[in-house]
Amino acid sequence: MAHPDDVDFAAAGTVATWTDAGIEVTYLIVTDGDAGGFDDDVPRGEMAPLRRAEQLAAAKCVGVTDVRFLGYPDGRVEVTLDLRRDIARAVRQVRPDRVLVPSPERNYRRMAPSHPDHRAVGSAALDAIYPDARNPYAFPELRAEGLEAWTAREVWISGGGLAEDHLVDVTDVFDRKLAALRSHVSQVAGNDDLEGMLRGFLSANAARGGLPEGRLAEVFTIVPSQ
Repeated sequence: MAHPDDVDFAAAGTVATWTDAGIEVTYLIVTDGDAGGFDDDVPRGEMAPLRRAEQLAAAKCVGVTDVRFLGYPDGRVEVTLDLRRDIARAVRQVRPDRVLVPSPERNYRRMAPSHPDHRAVGSAALDAIYPDARNPYAFPELRAEGLEAWTAREVWISGGGLAEDHLVDVTDVFDRKLAALRSHVSQVAGNDDLEGMLRGFLSANAARGGLPEGRLAEVFTIVPSQ
């Protein structure tokens, strides 16, 4: 994901269901979120370590302990070979079966998912998954580091203008998703109805997917990558 809190808005409930099932989850956050926040009294130099700490706390709420940061500048992420290499390195290190990424497509229903950093990270991540991570001759410096090629089985895409056709019922873990997001104090402290906003989005997802009234769902597009 691009920023601290992105994974929690998009998928913290789903992640909680994975860790509850014994699935190991690693977060790779491309930026430190140093351009985030709303309080002018917080020096800019303190924002990046603050947001790293918030993401670590949020991850614990849903059972994730392996959180990695690449330290790219917030708001200035572009699809570069360096970014593709850095994501491919993480894929080869972790060797995941499933990779969750933000959509590289613009969402014309809502602006927030289409932050340019999100789209850049989504595009670079898809390129890193195919072909970079699986091609032993791409980025030979990775092989020199002892990182052999790896092919992820599938990609889950969140938050774009694509056909989001896979629902995960997160009703029973909603409290943990909410706790994760409340860990991002620098970002959500001014939201007086965070719970109501989340329930609105997740209820709408569930309704579109035909789930019973009162259920909450996160939605994704799943792309086979083998």
